[in-house]
Amino acid sequence: MSVDFSERWAWAEVHTGIIQHNVAIIAQRVAPAQIWAVVKANGYGHGAVPVAQAALAAGATGLCVAIVDEGVALRRAGITAPILLLSEQPAELAEFIVGYGLTPTVATTRGVAVIAQAAAKAERTVAVHIKVDTGMHRVGASPNEAINLASYIQSFDSLEIEGLYTHFAVADEPSHPANEKQLAAFNEVVAKLAERGVNPSIIHAANSAAALANPDARFNMVRLGIAMYGLRPGPGVADLCEGLIPALSLKGRVSAVRLVKAGEAVSYGLRRPLATESLIATVPIGYADGVPRALGTTNVQVLINGVPRTIAGTITMDQLMLDCGNDFDVTVGDEVVFIGRQGEHVVTADAWADAIGTIGYEIVCGIGARVFRRYQ
Repeated sequence: MSVDFSERWAWAEVHTGIIQHNVAIIAQRVAPAQIWAVVKANGYGHGAVPVAQAALAAGATGLCVAIVDEGVALRRAGITAPILLLSEQPAELAEFIVGYGLTPTVATTRGVAVIAQAAAKAERTVAVHIKVDTGMHRVGASPNEAINLASYIQSFDSLEIEGLYTHFAVADEPSHPANEKQLAAFNEVVAKLAERGVNPSIIHAANSAAALANPDARFNMVRLGIAMYGLRPGPGVADLCEGLIPALSLKGRVSAVRLVKAGEAVSYGLRRPLATESLIATVPIGYADGVPRALGTTNVQVLINGVPRTIAGTITMDQLMLDCGNDFDVTVGDEVVFIGRQGEHVVTADAWADAIGTIGYEIVCGIGARVFRRYQ
């Protein structure tokens, strides 16, 4: 007997048409710079392959991922566009990088050497991107090291320098002095390499925030991440996100209802006694699915039948409860919107993030694998 597990009463809806809409809007703003869509972390929880396909259909010319597995999955799905690995990878994976036609980032002589060896073995010339650490201090070659690294790359017939890039630490705060400092350091590297006859065809520094806020950081390519999904890169650039629409909704269905007396409490710890007799609706989704346990201590509301409902008590691993007050029309099977629109009300991933002191990225990336994605 076959079972359709997509019928579980907790799911996410991803609107690929909205992804295309967001990419098209930003493409107009950053032109003539090209867009490479960042689809790491399973497309920020939205599904890497459908998001990649939508972004490319909307005009993106390349993709970015964090690890080799992510790039291989895209290739196995039939995607042929350039795929940039955003940091150096383990030496043991060099042959996979070359074999699957992924574009490696290099930042050390060892990283260069292993890619060069794998490329030579495959009798290929592999394009690489040099990552420059201009102040983020996470990964990358220092500005001086980057100059020497370029010379080292040129010593290998199996490699070519296609790209040069950096990453801003506070791009979501456009007026922060670190942005100007990092950009100046990067421009100096670009100029020094040009003096040596090294002119990469792709130069990039801007993530979503910088792409929206800093035209000087766009160069000829931007790495479009969170804004493509319709979430704000940060409060400092929220006013630049006009026209962008969240592409993901998180939904469930009521699995049980019960009337609980005033003074009683629900869920682990019995921490929140009810002020009045209330109808409590249980929904089979919990922190294992990406609904943060901390959300249960906030005033964030979700929607049933177009009405905002408060979370009642502790969010558990697989289930949570909602206080429906004296609304006795709520019944088993009713749709619950955790993120998204229902009637006149909207709940956003950014609202969840604000309530628990994190960022929208963490909310959407945290939606678990057992939450089925439905694509529209």
